[in-house]
Amino acid sequence: MASKSTEPSKGRSRPKTADALNKVIDRMLAGNEKLSISSVARAAGVTPGLIHNTYPAVAERIRSLIGKSTRAQRDSKHQALMKEKDLNKALRAENSLLLEEIARLASVNQRLMLELAQLKGVAQGKVIELAPKPGAK
Repeated sequence: MASKSTEPSKGRSRPKTADALNKVIDRMLAGNEKLSISSVARAAGVTPGLIHNTYPAVAERIRSLIGKSTRAQRDSKHQALMKEKDLNKALRAENSLLLEEIARLASVNQRLMLELAQLKGVAQGKVIELAPKPGAK
């Protein structure tokens, strides 16, 4: 039979892992290395998912150090969204004006086409132009 080892298991404890992650971050900052969640995870021997899911404070610290804090990202995206909404509103207003202009021009075009057809008929002698009644405008 196999004998059981009396050594403690090598499982992780949250405080130790968090401390190890913070030490890796400090070491990378001191060494002027590129800082990212993936690089910290690789150096600490854990997965990036573990940092994201189990140690959100560590992930937020990394993001803030590289200038991508959650709040800053959200604010930046919100500002970009508001800018695009304003642009969209202006473009919709311009589109509405252009559609009105198209309708007006289509009416003018139809009237001119009828007038042209009438003038062609007069020129070919197929249509006789009647003189307007006296007093009619």
